[in-house]
Amino acid sequence: MAYLVGVLVMVVGLLVSIALHEVGHMVPAKRFGVRVSQYMVGFGPTLWSRTRGETEYGLKAIPLGGYVRMVGMYPPPDAVGNPPVRGWSGQLAQDARKVSAEEIRPGEEHRAFYRLSTPKKLTVMLGGPVMNLLIAGVLLAVMLVGFGSPTPVPTVSSVTSCVPAAGAAECASGDPESPATAAGLQEGDVVRTFGGVAVTSWDQLSRLIRGSGGETVAVTVQRDGAERELMVTPVTVDRPVVEDGAVVLDAGGEPRLAPVGYLGVGPAWALERQPLATVPTALWTGVSGTAAIVLTLPARIVDVAQAAFGLEERDQTSVIGPVGIGRLAGEVAAEGGGDLGLTGQVRTLLGLLAALNIALFVFNLIPLLPLDGGHVVGALWEGAKRQVARVRGLPRPRPADVARMMPVAYGMFVVLVGVGLLLVYADIVRPVTL
Repeated sequence: MAYLVGVLVMVVGLLVSIALHEVGHMVPAKRFGVRVSQYMVGFGPTLWSRTRGETEYGLKAIPLGGYVRMVGMYPPPDAVGNPPVRGWSGQLAQDARKVSAEEIRPGEEHRAFYRLSTPKKLTVMLGGPVMNLLIAGVLLAVMLVGFGSPTPVPTVSSVTSCVPAAGAAECASGDPESPATAAGLQEGDVVRTFGGVAVTSWDQLSRLIRGSGGETVAVTVQRDGAERELMVTPVTVDRPVVEDGAVVLDAGGEPRLAPVGYLGVGPAWALERQPLATVPTALWTGVSGTAAIVLTLPARIVDVAQAAFGLEERDQTSVIGPVGIGRLAGEVAAEGGGDLGLTGQVRTLLGLLAALNIALFVFNLIPLLPLDGGHVVGALWEGAKRQVARVRGLPRPRPADVARMMPVAYGMFVVLVGVGLLLVYADIVRPVTL
């Protein structure tokens, strides 16, 4: 049941994100006088619709996108000089021009999208992606400021029974007993002092432990509401050197080892609220990281295809689709939040939704039709031509003939459908799991 709840939360979150994306297009378009004939969430057969004013609002069967139908998206043939039709690509462009012209009612030519100024076109087309960016920012603010970031605290969450060899994840026969076990430390103990030093964080406690190898130290813990003093003797072991969160490698590419104190305890985790100033940094990290993924998307899709058809294992950082996102949300809901409980689960689901909206923001800015970025490029090209003409004292140039890019739009549509189907198949047969 919890798994289904997680999936449902993600589906609803996706639909709301898509709906608000389209609102980001529709509101400025109407504000600038463009007639918006349809506002639809989803693709395929219409499940429900209602007409209010001059706009039909509806929900379609396939919740993988949406659209706002703005009248006059492409200039009619006469507005671009009635270019000659050559080949199938020219016919596609001409058909798009004619269909766009047929939508314009007599006397409402001024309400066509193509007649907007360049700044207004950019405002309309960027309104959708920017809406997703704002949603991601709000979700990140709730995560970081409202709930907080997972932070290790000086509460014992686990006690290792032995001193494992360097690089070993589990105890082996013959490994010596850990100092924590020998001293009687237990799960749930809250460390108050270590060697007479008041402990305020796990990082501080970890540094104290690593610096006390071979020394017998008094440790005060709070257990069952009472304080107890234990004597521990951390052993000296060789462990990898870590700087700025990364393992330091030697000249041969192997981890550099250094002798440090080892006790054998692991921390519990708690949420620590962050200042509002951390939100822009987190947002930028998400956007830049997603942009880097988009730049390498063809290679990543090849890796997904190879994994889907059994040619190699699927990487945990692999690109995933809506089905994969839903599976991750279900796993989050089903597995529980560990030390963080229900709050941690909610926070993780918010993080998935924030990442989804960042992906929608970045992906829609790809400068190719039918994505928003393709229309942005068309508007910028038209604006540049007008500025050059104005500076040179030439007549105002014709509108940009964006319909000439229809062959690219159809090609991109086929690619997007193919990639979408591949991701659905891969997320079913070779899913990425937590």
